[in-house]
Amino acid sequence: MMTNDEFLTMHEDEKTQLQLERLQSTLNRAYRNVPFHKKRFKELGIDLSEIESLTDLARLPFMDRQDISENYPYNLFAVPLRDIVRIHTSPGTTQNPTVSGYTPQDLSSWQTILARALKISGITPHDILQITLNPGLANWGRDYKYGAEALGASVIPNTPLSLEKKLMVLRDYKTSALISTPASALQLATHIPKKQITTSAFDLKTIILVGESIDKTDRKAMEDALNVKIWCHYGLSEVPGPAIAFECEVHEGLHMNEDYFLPEIVDPASGKVLPDNQYGELVLTTLATRAFPLIRFRTGDRAKMIKQTCSCGRGLRRIEWRGERTDDLINIDGVKVHKKQIQRSIQAALEFPSEFPPEFPIDTAKFHVKHRDEKKYLEVWIPVNEHIFSDEIKGLEALIQIAENNLYKNIGIPVSIRLKEQRTF
Repeated sequence: MMTNDEFLTMHEDEKTQLQLERLQSTLNRAYRNVPFHKKRFKELGIDLSEIESLTDLARLPFMDRQDISENYPYNLFAVPLRDIVRIHTSPGTTQNPTVSGYTPQDLSSWQTILARALKISGITPHDILQITLNPGLANWGRDYKYGAEALGASVIPNTPLSLEKKLMVLRDYKTSALISTPASALQLATHIPKKQITTSAFDLKTIILVGESIDKTDRKAMEDALNVKIWCHYGLSEVPGPAIAFECEVHEGLHMNEDYFLPEIVDPASGKVLPDNQYGELVLTTLATRAFPLIRFRTGDRAKMIKQTCSCGRGLRRIEWRGERTDDLINIDGVKVHKKQIQRSIQAALEFPSEFPPEFPIDTAKFHVKHRDEKKYLEVWIPVNEHIFSDEIKGLEALIQIAENNLYKNIGIPVSIRLKEQRTF
């Protein structure tokens, strides 16, 4: 296995050759072991022996979240189940949850990826790293824990705590680095002054933000309020995990872990590969994943490839990512949800057998990302009309409470459902 830093200083030709070799190995393994990929390659008449350069990747079909759902649970695994040592389930954004598997080699690769990103973010063996992520990103907390431990840092693992307990741990345990979502970090930044606590009471120097992006104004305000340096990481909440891309000390774009992921930027409508410095949809192909290879996976994240070489000198290409989407998914504190997920949960709670009756038109519901006590939540407005009488509303509201609780359990984010008169829409 290559060392953590060797790829960063490779000559461009050597780097490209390594990527191509890993790509060819991934494609051949997927063709041999995954019927889904074999069928699609055959239907398109793709001869994998003709994939002779990285640009040939554009000849291959895309994958998306629906493909993962339709092959639930194990049909996209490229190794036998006996070789799988970890199975991870996330809510996904379609009807079925997303199931991904990891071999021992995959886990070792992830530890290398996380250790690299954390090291470049300034984490050392002298740090005490506290991880505080919402339930929907629990697997990320585990991955960051292993990556930090590989560096020799002391780790306070991700554990559900109240805001007061988080602050207590932050202060008493002498936390020097924190991994958090932007919303959770903002909650800390606004709560500390309310408690008349000064930042001098903390040893915190570094915050690594994950799950969502943060604009420059909010970032600067948070850095000033907490007297810290902020770093941003990019990952996928469904598959395969965090720190696919990360900031360096220059803080101008995110370096892609190109020895593990091959990035493309495509036009969301046509699928055509776009040139550098042009915004489109980020597409990822795994290069070293054995159990769960992704081939041209459409992330739905809007990004662009930065053409200029970073002044930090590391040989990893950068993307610019601002948290915008090219699809209908909603990102809330790092967890992506689709309105159809919400609709299905409400439908199940209200005991509608297959579809909503006309007097309960959830298809016209409106979705709003809101803040309460500096926390993000999703508010769903459902229109009601004269067919729903006042004596039915009370019963509906009780059932909606059940739907809200089920949604929180299933997707890990708070959801508030509101019945609204049509005229208020």
